[in-house]
Amino acid sequence: MFRTLAALFLAAAFAGQAGAQTIDRIKENGEIRFGYREDAAPLSYVDDAGKPAGYSIQVCAELGKALGRALGLEEIEFKYVPVDANNRFAKVVNGEIDLLCGAATITMSRREFVDFSIPIFVDGTAVMLPKGAPSTFSSLNGKKVGVREGTTTEEALTNTLKQTGTDAEMVTFASHEDGMAAMKSGEISAYFADQSILLFLNRDGGDFVVMDRLLTIEKQGLAMLKGDDEFRYMVDGALSGMINTGVIPSIFRQTLPGVEPGQAMQWLFRLSPMLP
Repeated sequence: MFRTLAALFLAAAFAGQAGAQTIDRIKENGEIRFGYREDAAPLSYVDDAGKPAGYSIQVCAELGKALGRALGLEEIEFKYVPVDANNRFAKVVNGEIDLLCGAATITMSRREFVDFSIPIFVDGTAVMLPKGAPSTFSSLNGKKVGVREGTTTEEALTNTLKQTGTDAEMVTFASHEDGMAAMKSGEISAYFADQSILLFLNRDGGDFVVMDRLLTIEKQGLAMLKGDDEFRYMVDGALSGMINTGVIPSIFRQTLPGVEPGQAMQWLFRLSPMLP
């Protein structure tokens, strides 16, 4: 992990001048490149037709239209580049994508090598357990618990297990689907992830339950190349307008049908927009 962060920081140090060209490149090519996660439903995933879908994807699509209008482009194309939890920030730093449109928690360590937009979503680490299982950490002593590798949830779970003195074996998975399969097979006794992701994985109910208690509260935004202030200001201005005019709240209702925004999301809609 340290080696990865160091490499990203070094690459970011040499990317500053290129960052100033993001808007020029978009204007010249008439194209915005969006990075997206294929396995972070309901925020960013691939639907049954094989196309990018989810809350963050819809936000980026509307954002792209707004940026196109702001730049005076009659037409603008969107190129969707698949990323995973391990390479998503590297693709931002290397200039392969203009915006990371997935579930990306805003942290100080990540801000060492990328910039973030204003928050567009609030989530938190939760746990999925078999129905009827005890919901205390002490009940996980001697058991295996799962988490997706390369996420802030992995770090949060590591810290929580230490703080609570829980002697559980942490098993990491390459995808949330692999983690869910391990739950169904009984390989692990609990699976930790963002609450929104767990609710989507368990949308059919069945043998599991997602607990209401959150271990963390995490603001999520769109990552972009560090130091390109002109592009970041344009993105933040467009997102603020989309929140103020009800576009983003509408996207929430469309992409998460039947889900009521929690208090954190309600406050996000009120506090996140920037004044012009």
